[in-house]
Amino acid sequence: MTMTKQYILFDLDGTLTDPMEGITKSLQYALQSFGITVKNREELKPFIGPPLRDTFRKCGIAERDIEPVVAKYREYFGVTGLFENTLYDGIDGLLSGLHDSGKTLILATSKAAVYAERILEHFDIAKYFRFVSGCEMDGRRSKKSEVIGYALLQCGIADARQAVMIGDREHDIIGAKECGMDSVGVLYGYGSREELTRAGVDRIVKDVAELTALLRA
Repeated sequence: MTMTKQYILFDLDGTLTDPMEGITKSLQYALQSFGITVKNREELKPFIGPPLRDTFRKCGIAERDIEPVVAKYREYFGVTGLFENTLYDGIDGLLSGLHDSGKTLILATSKAAVYAERILEHFDIAKYFRFVSGCEMDGRRSKKSEVIGYALLQCGIADARQAVMIGDREHDIIGAKECGMDSVGVLYGYGSREELTRAGVDRIVKDVAELTALLRA
């Protein structure tokens, strides 16, 4: 895979920022309200990245309780958890360099777009992105291929081969494949090499420095 792509799509959680504290505390808060106590937040790390409703289903929440538990999650996340987050070292420089070189940067996240936009603004990196594609608050467009497809449509990208998806979980890779584009998996996030390889990733990088070298090549 050569890096001559004009359009670079980035996942958010585990790719641009490390949201571990805010997401796991929000999950703890929501699950506790439904009688599920998780004392060790490390146990919740595997749930960083996938669509929120899928996460709660995997936690054993009954279908009738999915929307109420999502609402509880947002009680904490929308006020506090949103900002219990850290920008990975080197990401600002990577984004500014790509932007200045004429690349078109797009955010494609399973997180609600309204939250994603606030996070980008918080870290002062919104200025690098042409478009933010995320799910709706009611759960519509939560599948990663739908998020990516919506970004392609809104940005007028007719040929997905001109684009590449950067992410840390299998959902990013599978979504990219379903949309006909290449993908790069990052190992500094929350997915393993095995997970990314199994999903059919085209290229894997170990850290932000290696990602920078690849995308600027």
